[in-house]
Amino acid sequence: MNLSAPFIRRPVATLLLSLAIMLLGGVSFGLLPVSPLPNMDFPVITVQANLPGASPQIMASTVATPLERSLGSIAGVNQMNSNSSQGSTRIMVEFDLNKDINTAAREVQAAINAARELLPSGMRTMPSYRKINPSQAPIMVISLTSDTLNKGQLYDVASTILAQKLSQVTGVGEVQIGGSSLPAVRVALEPRLLDQYGIALDEVRQAIAASNALKPKGAVEDPQRRWQVQASDQLAKAADYTPMIIRYQNGAAVRLGDVATVTDGVEDRYNSGFYNDKEAVLLVINRQSGANILQTISDIRAELPALREVMPASVKLEVAMDRSPVIRATLHEAEQTLLIAVAW
Repeated sequence: MNLSAPFIRRPVATLLLSLAIMLLGGVSFGLLPVSPLPNMDFPVITVQANLPGASPQIMASTVATPLERSLGSIAGVNQMNSNSSQGSTRIMVEFDLNKDINTAAREVQAAINAARELLPSGMRTMPSYRKINPSQAPIMVISLTSDTLNKGQLYDVASTILAQKLSQVTGVGEVQIGGSSLPAVRVALEPRLLDQYGIALDEVRQAIAASNALKPKGAVEDPQRRWQVQASDQLAKAADYTPMIIRYQNGAAVRLGDVATVTDGVEDRYNSGFYNDKEAVLLVINRQSGANILQTISDIRAELPALREVMPASVKLEVAMDRSPVIRATLHEAEQTLLIAVAW
């Protein structure tokens, strides 16, 4: 039987079939996902925990150790590494290759919940985990610089305005902020002056905590009316903390500024970012799994003009890294190769 004979006897049907195949191929080519690497899931999960102000030794003993003990009880763990730095701990857990990554993620979350009671009470947020995927490298990095605002103020702008808006763009999976941390007031106590006044460190700590506590102020009422007492007593700047009274001694008030140097700063002094030799806050953008990188980057760029309008005039927003040019060039080469193969 000659396989080519039916096509030779029916040239019109053969032509229509060839056109249909070409049309189907063209439509399918436009629907192909665009990604620099294939979408794959390796059974590796990282756990991140933060405790601002804690030294690496404190992070290792009070944060990393309880988490490691809890994570070590999960079945199928091959290897576990931890790295503790100033105010941060990162634990990488590697599972067997036949371990389902989603099952491993659920077990990691359960282990974090089990270790919660052993973690320091000062942690504002629970430790978080993230699945490692080679194809989930950042697709874009945006930098924020300013000649007038400090890094803490830039970080506040990035976390309250930009990160939320960018997370709403279709295809964006996560927006990470680096290069600084939230604004904070730093109190550098002078041991010599503390000893002179006979003041203990814990006494200063209690005075600071009591002066900045958000508590109900009560109410004033009569038989006909009731007035709620309100006061703006939250301390946000170093100038608000300096006159704070620690104790009365010999008929005079001992204030915080008498025994310490109070300055405005950030929570983590060791987190820094730079762009073009300038201090900058960086927003690292990752895409959702399966999202088209080129379309996602185009949508982000379309949002940038509107974001620049809502930011302070002194803040400069620039694209520090964009993966789309390389991907577009690679895709263009693949298209040319495909056209050459079809023509040949």
